[in-house]
Amino acid sequence: MNYLLTLWPFIFSLYSSEPQFDIQEIDNNVAIGYGIVIGDVDGDGKPDILLADKKEFVWYRNGDWKRFVMIENLSEYDNVCIAARDINGDGKVEIVVGAQWNPGETSDKEKSGTVHYLVRPEDPTQKWKAVQLYHEPTVHRMRWAKTSNGEYHLVMVPLHGIGNKGGEGKGVNIIAYKPHKDWTGEWKHQIIPTDMHMTHNLEIADFGNNEGESVLIGGKEGIKVFTFQNNQWQPSSKGEWLVKGHSFGELRMGQISPERWMLGGIEPIHGNMVTVYLSSNNQFTKENLSRFQLDDKIKEGHGILIADFLNQGMSQLIVGWRAKNDSGEMGIKMYYSENKDFTQTSELWIDKNGISCEDLQMADLDGDGKLDMIAAGRSTNNLRIYWNKSK
Repeated sequence: MNYLLTLWPFIFSLYSSEPQFDIQEIDNNVAIGYGIVIGDVDGDGKPDILLADKKEFVWYRNGDWKRFVMIENLSEYDNVCIAARDINGDGKVEIVVGAQWNPGETSDKEKSGTVHYLVRPEDPTQKWKAVQLYHEPTVHRMRWAKTSNGEYHLVMVPLHGIGNKGGEGKGVNIIAYKPHKDWTGEWKHQIIPTDMHMTHNLEIADFGNNEGESVLIGGKEGIKVFTFQNNQWQPSSKGEWLVKGHSFGELRMGQISPERWMLGGIEPIHGNMVTVYLSSNNQFTKENLSRFQLDDKIKEGHGILIADFLNQGMSQLIVGWRAKNDSGEMGIKMYYSENKDFTQTSELWIDKNGISCEDLQMADLDGDGKLDMIAAGRSTNNLRIYWNKSK
């Protein structure tokens, strides 16, 4: 494959460093690029890229970025999501996938949604086997979460509640799966009602409170938080509504600085606004959050990251969107605070018009101690790595 390598230098006065990202296109034949996850597939100690594409679940080997198909044509309708994490400590990720993407059908689970765990072959470059699990209609997003007792559960969130029409009706059920100890045995699952009438994405966060990892669900009515307590998933002891009255398409947790939490959002679902919610201290509760709107000129926002990409002791916010806005622009932007509280902000392009961002992830892919970015393009049909070469 011929790689497209483009250099985008970015310099701004706040930092003594020179933010710089090299763009490497590793696939120019992506069908849609529904979802990206990062993890070590082959056990070589290096993070690989996994992608849920329209009809294939694939992975790209770190180094040569060769593409391998794990499984294809799993269901009648499109694939939609993928989760990967090393849950047994062997240095290789365990993978679960969601398919049969048919969001208009909210009642018949045979026609809408599937969830499968993948059985690893001896050679991970060969085809994997899929085993179906329980599901409800409109399977949409899934992530692994670590509980307070050290177990890993797969958390799957449908887009709609059963029988929901136009975001109205029954609330969405979270489904939490506990994998069998040998992976291929029977998986148990728990159904957790949310009373949310349309969700879009979820985030996993560890607030350091001995409750294990929390699950934040973003959707039409706001954000709710769930934790694993007394052997079941339930609304967090902090209160189930973290934010209410704002519709969230994407959300991401991070810290603007070591002593303050930061939640980034794209509002509303498939929306035009970039927002941040900052805590006044190291306690992340609804009572001490302040909301700031950074932008209202994106279109169909569909990816968000929070991290200190520039090693400056404070985080930046990265947002990707997939449709051209009123200025004819789409792609990926960085938003940064000039005073550590986002009351004064600036922005810069990471990729201007080179990608229609469907999903956006981050990882240190080359082991240099700096976070790189990975994005999949929907209408641009590409997968790109943004190598962090900032000084």
